[in-house]
Amino acid sequence: MTFSAEEAFADAVIPSKHALRHLQPADSSRSPEVDTLMSRTAFKAAGDAHAERWKALVFIALAQLIVVLDATIVNIALPSAQQELGISDGDRQWVVTAYALAFGGLVLFGGRVADLWGRKRAFVVGLIGFAAASALGGAATTGTMMFGARALQGAFGALLAPAALSLLAVMFTDAKERAKAFGIYGAIAGGGSAVGFILGGALTEYLDWRWTFFVNIPFAIVAAAGAYFVVREPEGSRNRSPLDIPGVVLSTLALASLVYGFNHAESHGWGDTTTISLFGASVVLLLAFVLTEARVKAPLLPLRVVTDRNRGGVYLSLGIAVIAIFGTFLFLTYYLQVVKGYSPIKSGFCFLPMVAGMMVGSTQIGPRLMTRVPARFLMGSGFLVAAAGMFLLAQLEIGSSYASTVLPALALLGLGMGMTFMPAMSLATLGVEPRDAGVASAMVNTSQQVGGAIGTALLNTIATSVTTSYVQDHIASAATKPQQQLVQLQGVVHGYSNAIWFAIGMLVLATLIVLTLVNVGRTGREGAEDEVAVPVVAH
Repeated sequence: MTFSAEEAFADAVIPSKHALRHLQPADSSRSPEVDTLMSRTAFKAAGDAHAERWKALVFIALAQLIVVLDATIVNIALPSAQQELGISDGDRQWVVTAYALAFGGLVLFGGRVADLWGRKRAFVVGLIGFAAASALGGAATTGTMMFGARALQGAFGALLAPAALSLLAVMFTDAKERAKAFGIYGAIAGGGSAVGFILGGALTEYLDWRWTFFVNIPFAIVAAAGAYFVVREPEGSRNRSPLDIPGVVLSTLALASLVYGFNHAESHGWGDTTTISLFGASVVLLLAFVLTEARVKAPLLPLRVVTDRNRGGVYLSLGIAVIAIFGTFLFLTYYLQVVKGYSPIKSGFCFLPMVAGMMVGSTQIGPRLMTRVPARFLMGSGFLVAAAGMFLLAQLEIGSSYASTVLPALALLGLGMGMTFMPAMSLATLGVEPRDAGVASAMVNTSQQVGGAIGTALLNTIATSVTTSYVQDHIASAATKPQQQLVQLQGVVHGYSNAIWFAIGMLVLATLIVLTLVNVGRTGREGAEDEVAVPVVAH
């Protein structure tokens, strides 16, 4: 069953009009002027509610930008922070991984808390906590303090992100408005990572690496204040069931073991006893989590949310695609700064074509095609366009030209993922019961953050092992120090290229998954092909 925007507003406003009528005696007479005035008042209230939703979108998008930026903004600043804080090469990955680990491990819990507390309250608390954690990171004096601050950012991000997405899901119910709102949100979610590189480079070069943390504080304060006064969460959409504590513990430990296993494999190898134990533990814990969720009365993750083939297909395909994207971000950062010798700010601006592609894909192509083309074709095409960009990056050599290789590759990568993010964000919450909106939104962030953490560790492991093998095979032929340095750089680029080929395979796999599982038509109903479905929002 679907409702138009006008019907949704009438559902919220007209009852108050009826209530006014009931205040009149049954036999009272009322002039036409009074009826007209009451109607105008009701429709003015509806118009105000409509305007407030679009104002709220500004602050929700700003908050999402903060969360996504922080997944990458520190990457550009990492060499400077590492040197000042004395972080070893083996530990520097934890600046990135601590954030993703806390985020991915706690985001389901955050989504459930948003359903229980109310999305607006969770949204504001998440922003305030994120700002405090950012202040701690900017003031870090040791590597351990930095890692802790990043973990806290991830924890509060795990509360903030699902609250933001679920607010959109329950506030925008009209088909066309939903497409536009999620297009804007998708552009932020997709392009924010690339913007992080640019902003991180500018702050590091012209101010200090610490500003990659401090910059979050004013943005978070503005977003929290704006949301407090503008966001109007629909009534009756909370899930007040008690928290599923066993589910929280099992899901957090399972995701943490999985992500930590990939990171441990990077430094100790896939055959290491601890690596194997971590992967085994994650499998056991995930199975225990599924069994628990199937039996408890108020599960952390109602299985109905993920067993729907369309939502399940979106979560799985998006997570696999992000494995490819995040690993490539890290490679390009080091390729531009270490191999090509670019400054942080120049490296950051090199990602602008990706930002442009993301914006075009999310705000122009996606919204226009979403109501005309089945979602599986739009997402599948996006993944393949991104894979074409990856194919160009796989051809990288030391002397590759930015203009002829990197620029078009990034433009294609951004365009493809922009086309994908927009329908993915909308489908991930389409049709869910209002009480499940938070946890459904959390699953999107779970797939992104866990995929990003796995991708960074997995692709880096592949690149490192290939580089080591290449150097061992070629270093003997290098007689002078400059020749040895050249072999080292050739090995690094060769490792990147091999890892990117693996990333291409991930994007192709994501395409096959979305084409196989996602069978929603242009209506959001299986087999229907006429219009975009709108989930019913309880009032």
